[in-house]
Amino acid sequence: MTEKILANRYRLTEQIGMGGMAIVYHAIDLRTGHHVAVKVLRPEYNEDAEFISRFQREAEAASKMTHHNIVNLLDVGMDGENRYLVMEYVQGKTLKEVIQERGRINAPLACQITIRILSALEHAHRNGIIHRDIKPQNILVHADGHVKVADFGIARIADSATLTRGDNVMGSVHYFSPEQARGEGATAASDIYSTGVVLYEMLTGRVPFDGDNPVAVAMQHLHAAPPPIQSIAPDVPASVIRICMKAMEKNPAARYSSARDMASDLRIALDEKEDRARPDTADESNLPKPQIRDNKTISNTGRHHWPVYHNRWLTVLLTLLLTAVLGLTVFFGARAIYRSVMTSTRVPNVYGMTLSEAEVILTKEGLKYKSVFASSDDLAANTVFLQNPEAESTTKKGDTVLLTVSSGPATFPMPDVYNMSSADATAILEKLKLKVIRERAASNEVAQDYVMQQMPASGEPVSRDTTVTLTISGGLAIVPSLTGKTMEETEKTLLDNHLSLLPSLQYMDTDDMSMHGTVAAQSPDPDSRVVWDTTVQITLYRCTAVPSVAEVKHTLADTGEDQTIRYCVQAEGDNVEVESRIVTVPSDGDRERKENFNIPDTRKYWVTIYVNDVQTERQELLPVLAGNESEGGESYNE
Repeated sequence: MTEKILANRYRLTEQIGMGGMAIVYHAIDLRTGHHVAVKVLRPEYNEDAEFISRFQREAEAASKMTHHNIVNLLDVGMDGENRYLVMEYVQGKTLKEVIQERGRINAPLACQITIRILSALEHAHRNGIIHRDIKPQNILVHADGHVKVADFGIARIADSATLTRGDNVMGSVHYFSPEQARGEGATAASDIYSTGVVLYEMLTGRVPFDGDNPVAVAMQHLHAAPPPIQSIAPDVPASVIRICMKAMEKNPAARYSSARDMASDLRIALDEKEDRARPDTADESNLPKPQIRDNKTISNTGRHHWPVYHNRWLTVLLTLLLTAVLGLTVFFGARAIYRSVMTSTRVPNVYGMTLSEAEVILTKEGLKYKSVFASSDDLAANTVFLQNPEAESTTKKGDTVLLTVSSGPATFPMPDVYNMSSADATAILEKLKLKVIRERAASNEVAQDYVMQQMPASGEPVSRDTTVTLTISGGLAIVPSLTGKTMEETEKTLLDNHLSLLPSLQYMDTDDMSMHGTVAAQSPDPDSRVVWDTTVQITLYRCTAVPSVAEVKHTLADTGEDQTIRYCVQAEGDNVEVESRIVTVPSDGDRERKENFNIPDTRKYWVTIYVNDVQTERQELLPVLAGNESEGGESYNE
């Protein structure tokens, strides 16, 4: 994937690491120009629901943490099937590489590194996050000496079955706890055990347990004691060895109760080593006791001390000095309490605000903020959806609040649906939660009802809120000229050309009786390119001297309810409806109904009457002659 641009933003330049579940790349953020590390879920897990949900869950958890000994999370997203995390780029080496180069690390430096690992773990454990895969490969040592813990919850062993998932797990099996080897869930105590193993390796230059296969190593974690550190590295202080062995106890309850406690013991061990490095003071118990002469005390060196009454003045002086010190302590203590009260503040709730709105609120409370972006299918881009510390908690002014901000829905490449059937393309896109709009266009190149164009184009980034427009081929029909044709000829011509007649006819008056009932105008115009089944609107000539209006009379049954009447006008022997009219009659309306209809031409026409969608009558349309009151057409009940 090197040289690939991920999510149109991160240009991957080289692969810099590979874990059991993820591949890590060095990348350039094209928006900011910063160097970043991009961790991509391994392709074989792209369809694994368990790993996918864990990846997303842990990404959200990582966004809650901000600590100087933890590699910070900068962004979370998805590019096609590739799920990725963007982390700060640490220029340096892994602790594993440092151990391999040095062979062993001296005890003071090993303790200092371990204290920084424990500081990161204490922060994570307080946030409810268990690392589960502490090992030297996941500890980064910056070129300036800073130590940072990486890979929180991504490349981790979930159960004993993971032992067979390939050679990449070998790095983890050397460091995981007995309870993990038994297939039990990892806890904070598991992270402490792994930290003890890392400390052991730094002190000795080797892991405590090794074997021909992962299962053999796991069994030693369960039942074997590691080779004594002093037999490999005799210069390691006994206090440091005791701390390391306590962290590596088989029983989790026998280990340190917290990362903070282990770090505290390591600091004490470092202080003791410094004390032993100072010159020993002389043992004064065997020195000759001072002699008293002339009320003066003479030391064994022969020097004179002040008389007793001088000691009284010294007592007074010391009393005054202690009083002053006590006063200053009270003063500075009170000032510290005052400052603590005056500089503390409650963290406001900025959930659901835009980043700019949250900035205004936090600044008003005297707080700084740091933002990381993560995709969200539920919240609009630039909306805050996580904050740490939590709302209403107490902190100091000037502290930093970590905000996780929505970058909008996760993006993925637009699939290629060109030349698919409309039904298949729609099913694929709707499965991806995309909104689909279908438009029809004429085409003699793509089969009818198949996709001839798509927007966005194939491969362009889309998300769940993207609207996709599909242009569907409607086939190609050329509109024929209908001018001068009768209705009967018009209907046949349109049918032969895959077109249909719009039932609502229009009329143009004429004095020429020979033109009565023929087409005067049409829309679309002749030779227009349209899709199949397009309806054509026609205008018929109507001679005023020829009766062309029929009156239909019928009686409704008195049901006491509202009734819906539909009138359907068709030429005899034809299924085309030249007019369809719907009338609603209220329950108290007139039962005697009368409707007038235009007769398009000289053919015989019939009107079928439906009451509440049930056919009740069929009448022939007979023209009403001028000055003659017709009793309506012949009718019969069906």
